[in-house]
Amino acid sequence: MTWTMNRCFVTLAILFLWRVEEMAEACSCSPAHPQQAFCNSDVVIRAKVVGEQEVDAGNDVYGNTIKRVKYDIKQIKMFKGPSQVIDAIYTAPSSAMCGVSLETNGKKEYLITGKLEADGTMHVTLCDLIEPWEAMTVTQKMGLTERYQMGCECRITSCTSVPCMTTSPAECLWTDWLIEKSYNGGQAKHYACIKRSDDSCAWYRGSTPPKKDFMDIADP
Repeated sequence: MTWTMNRCFVTLAILFLWRVEEMAEACSCSPAHPQQAFCNSDVVIRAKVVGEQEVDAGNDVYGNTIKRVKYDIKQIKMFKGPSQVIDAIYTAPSSAMCGVSLETNGKKEYLITGKLEADGTMHVTLCDLIEPWEAMTVTQKMGLTERYQMGCECRITSCTSVPCMTTSPAECLWTDWLIEKSYNGGQAKHYACIKRSDDSCAWYRGSTPPKKDFMDIADP
């Protein structure tokens, strides 16, 4: 009996550790340049959050009820996404499960990026780019309307230690962490990686149409 109980305890412990590891892995994501976040998202909107409630979202493989937080939003502008207005976004109920916490008083405007599910609902996680609108730079805001889309065929590679180099002409090195020890540095705030006429990519600063203001590919 004791051996059986110990075996059950070990099994439960393994299952518990597996679930913890699964949750940790689910929240594991690499920092992304705002342009990457834009290009990789199904939906990119500017919105206010006006309500919050916890809802059921079916059952997991163990038969447990899956909870989600539903944020009611007022969409101000859609930069990328479906033709219909998004009036709600869904997220996990805690940060440990990649859930996002947002202010619901309807006063703060957010840039929200996320995924569109098959049922037409928008889901967001801590891995998505969600920023207060007022905290974004002019270049970032303008990038949402045109500039970022022009660079979606380019690849942005994060450089965190030397040596690092590009492996393709259609690639830009993102050196914010290397130089500033922050992923919200100059390149994230003021630059976009744009595809040029010869199909190569280079950093471009500003929000007006590119002329000759590209950075040299090796210049951070």
